[in-house]
Amino acid sequence: MRVAIVSDIHGNRRALEAVVADLRKIAPDVVVHGGDLAAGGAHPRRSSIKSALSGGPACAGIRMRCFGRRNVWLNMPPQPKIAPILAMAQETVHPTLASIGEERLRWLEGLPALYSQPGFSLVHASPDDLWRAPWPMPATKITEYYASLRAPMVVYGHIHCPYIRRLRAMTVGNTGSVSQSYDGDTRSSYLVIDGESITIRRVEYDVESEAKELLRSGLPHADWLARILLAGKYCPPE
Repeated sequence: MRVAIVSDIHGNRRALEAVVADLRKIAPDVVVHGGDLAAGGAHPRRSSIKSALSGGPACAGIRMRCFGRRNVWLNMPPQPKIAPILAMAQETVHPTLASIGEERLRWLEGLPALYSQPGFSLVHASPDDLWRAPWPMPATKITEYYASLRAPMVVYGHIHCPYIRRLRAMTVGNTGSVSQSYDGDTRSSYLVIDGESITIRRVEYDVESEAKELLRSGLPHADWLARILLAGKYCPPE
């Protein structure tokens, strides 16, 4: 069975449309999304992979980090090093909630935090935490994050940097992100599992037009988010 895993769309309509067009070319049997669909973009209402694939392959997904629980910000452990950035991100939540509406929010709240099949498991970040996830690090540390899943293959999103690493105990892959890449490549990224094969696909889209629309959207800190889109890597707020 061929499975495509798409994560971190972040309200980017053009990037999602380009990814969906690429999905139709490779014809997966199922598409799974890894969370963070709406926040941080100009099109939070139009960033559902499930809606975009209407009439296409089956689609399942896991909980969004920001909206899976409405009080997620209150429940977060202290993050003093990134507190100013989190405060800026929080300011985008309320307008996004207003845009997506109660019906979509209820659907998001009903999604699980873990998606498992016999061959792999998918989480947004780590099994018990929607925020904490490993960047590339020693194999033993990555294994510690995901050993509790007891899966031969683990896939996650969140860090916006795609990679595949075959470890002694398991294979770990990061999908990268449909929007707001952090690895210096402005193209969208997603991951495909086909039997024992696991690959990363990159998809071009009109980044400049999406950035311009984001600047016109009225979303708080849109200038900061647009700079990240155009750079293809994380840019600190000015």
